[in-house]
Amino acid sequence: MNEAEVKQLFIDTGAIMEGHFLLTSGLHSPLYVEKFQVLQHPAFTARLCTALAGKFAAEQVEVVVGPVTGGILLAHEVGKNLGTRAIFTERENGKMTLRRGFVIKPGERVLIVEDIVTTGGSVQEVLEVVREHGGIPVGIGLLVDRSGGKVNFDVPCKALLKLSVTTYQPEGCPLCKAGVPMTKRGSRKL
Repeated sequence: MNEAEVKQLFIDTGAIMEGHFLLTSGLHSPLYVEKFQVLQHPAFTARLCTALAGKFAAEQVEVVVGPVTGGILLAHEVGKNLGTRAIFTERENGKMTLRRGFVIKPGERVLIVEDIVTTGGSVQEVLEVVREHGGIPVGIGLLVDRSGGKVNFDVPCKALLKLSVTTYQPEGCPLCKAGVPMTKRGSRKL
């Protein structure tokens, strides 16, 4: 799938939304991408993850890891395409960690996958977990990079769709000042 096809899929499923949104990062935005409008369709998820896996086929990935929630589906499908294990991280006492008996062996080549990145905070946390366990991060695969290319990790990062979306600190949000009602999206409590 090329970037135009990915964007059209997100538009066709109603995943790209306009309004006034409180993001998981705490920032405000006039645009939100509700990935589960796409991921609720197994055939679409499979197509996206096949394309994502293809971007890292030459990296000799041994395990794919994604953060809970959307990262679970992506890790599973990308891992299936690459013929690897697929695991996920989750928060325990506010810290990203491996649970459920998951392990990353020292020296194991790890691909991190994430659904949507705005600030890159969750991916950075997963990178730390991978490194704490001695894994070698070989890449980061994203469905959507909403940062306009601003996020920067010290490993190769490839996204199926890149969007430049304006975000605002709450105190300087023009949508708040204009009285536009806000919707909180995402799974984490702020």
